[in-house]
Amino acid sequence: MKYNCDLISDLLPLYKDDICSETTKKIVEEHIAECPDCKKILNSLNDVTIDEKIVKEKEQVIDSQAKFFKRKSALAGSIIALIFAIPILVCLIVNLATGAGLTWFFIVLAGILVAASLIVVPLMVPENKMITTMGSFTASVMLLLGIICIYSHGNWFPVAASATLFGLTLCFAPFIVYRRPVNAYVKNFKGLAIMCAYTAAFVLMMLCIGLLVGMKEFFPMAFAVAMPLVAMCWAVFAIVRYLRFNAAVKTGLSITAIGILSGILDLLANTAAVSESATGVVVSSYSSLPIMLSIGGVGILIAGIGFLVGKFKGGKK
Repeated sequence: MKYNCDLISDLLPLYKDDICSETTKKIVEEHIAECPDCKKILNSLNDVTIDEKIVKEKEQVIDSQAKFFKRKSALAGSIIALIFAIPILVCLIVNLATGAGLTWFFIVLAGILVAASLIVVPLMVPENKMITTMGSFTASVMLLLGIICIYSHGNWFPVAASATLFGLTLCFAPFIVYRRPVNAYVKNFKGLAIMCAYTAAFVLMMLCIGLLVGMKEFFPMAFAVAMPLVAMCWAVFAIVRYLRFNAAVKTGLSITAIGILSGILDLLANTAAVSESATGVVVSSYSSLPIMLSIGGVGILIAGIGFLVGKFKGGKK
């Protein structure tokens, strides 16, 4: 044998992974053909049984730890739920003992459920914790508003519920679309899904307000003001998200869209409203249309400069 076994044993891992040169490979093959000890070492390196056993043990340890923490989390959630049950039980007893019946007990119950949805639910739910927590929190808040509305003999629940839903949508929608199982459905349209959720919640809120107010002047005024704002948000979103231009062009086009839609808003508001109307809204006779159109012109100028600069840089490359 031309080479020492220690030298060959150092080369065997490189030979096994096929990351050595052809010369080294030839030397190793010639050596193991004559040396049974080195050939035995190579066979042990090729044996993946040990690696598979290590991976399996690792997975078992991870699974065992996950189950352990789930049990601890569920236990903590159960203890907190029992703590929350104490004031509910006390309120029930006091409510019945005073002869008032089940009146403000339900308000306390709904309030405790709001807190429990943020504390107990994340501890008890094994999967999709964020979505389940947000859903339970929204439902408990709606329940609380509904109970208060019933006991106050009001008719404001649709407005309060829709406004609350709109606010919660603003906060929760960006997080929900990135969580399972929602992200599997929206895929690469997360921004579009968020904008659709915002728009739907906003329109629902406006409809509920209009139905409560019950004034025919409300809808022309509200939608004359609101819809251009919604269109403005959609225009800026579409420009920033989908147009393949540099930042200067997108900024200029966004300014242009804001200026034009603001001018449309001004025209619609002055057309739809009258001073001292039944809605209590006072609309000035002053028109800001020229200013808005000027802003749109500035945006076009910025976009043009950005386009030329981008084209010049692309030409130099």
